[in-house]
Amino acid sequence: MKFLTAHWKHLLLANYNVQAALLEPFVPKGTQIDAFEGQIYVSLVAFMFEETRLAGIPIPFHRHFEEVNLRFYVSPKKDPSIRAVTFIKELVPRRIIPLIANNLFHETYAAVPMDHGNDPKRHWYSWQNASHNRFAANIDSELVLPPAGSLGEFITEHYWGYSQGPRRTLQYEVRHPQWRCCQIEDFEIDVDFAATYGEAFAFLNTQTPANVQYAEGSAVSVSFPSQL
Repeated sequence: MKFLTAHWKHLLLANYNVQAALLEPFVPKGTQIDAFEGQIYVSLVAFMFEETRLAGIPIPFHRHFEEVNLRFYVSPKKDPSIRAVTFIKELVPRRIIPLIANNLFHETYAAVPMDHGNDPKRHWYSWQNASHNRFAANIDSELVLPPAGSLGEFITEHYWGYSQGPRRTLQYEVRHPQWRCCQIEDFEIDVDFAATYGEAFAFLNTQTPANVQYAEGSAVSVSFPSQL
């Protein structure tokens, strides 16, 4: 049964190479870090939620909003072929979203003031915590389906999520068609990673991402969670 349906649009994804030791404390039980060609990535992802419904019901004032998250890639130990994500923290501008997601999915949502701008060739997202943060990009390349076996495919093609609860790991399925993407060369990342995601990630303040991508997004659905 679908817990959530929405359109995820105008995704910006900045992908950083990191060491496994950084992420080990955040790996849900029963899963393991998933690498691409021997490299481990953590991704700063910003996008729009549009036409959001919970169990088929539109919630007033919670249909259109921004999300920014920091995520990395895992697979269940019982089936390493499954590509999945888990989150360090997810930011949204509406307080009811963390209330629902953190309790039902054991996620790590927080509500902060957010803003965005989406034009055909430029997209930006901003949020305010201890500092003002901004992720922006100019899109000047053709959008195509990422080639099989490419980094673009690895980053964007994940259809499961895992989260660590107090006593168990939860899993949920995310369904959407493959997204058209492009690599971004002209981008701006002005983010206080320590203030947003904790001191362990402060080094990302001065690290250039290995790769930045744009994905146009699509309709998505998220299942109710189940125990791993």
